[in-house]
Amino acid sequence: MTTIGIIFTVLTFIMIIGGLLSLIKSARKFNLTKQQLKDIKQRNAELDQEDKQQH
Repeated sequence: MTTIGIIFTVLTFIMIIGGLLSLIKSARKFNLTKQQLKDIKQRNAELDQEDKQQH
């Protein structure tokens, strides 16, 4: 394998690993307040009820 091929392969692996690490870093849970969580659950219940009425 030529030197350019080796450099290209190493850079490709570095980019893949960097992308995976940034994806893992950004995939954290949200810290929601109790009120926000209550609002989300209420909205989901409303949407479920609308879905049942349409079907």
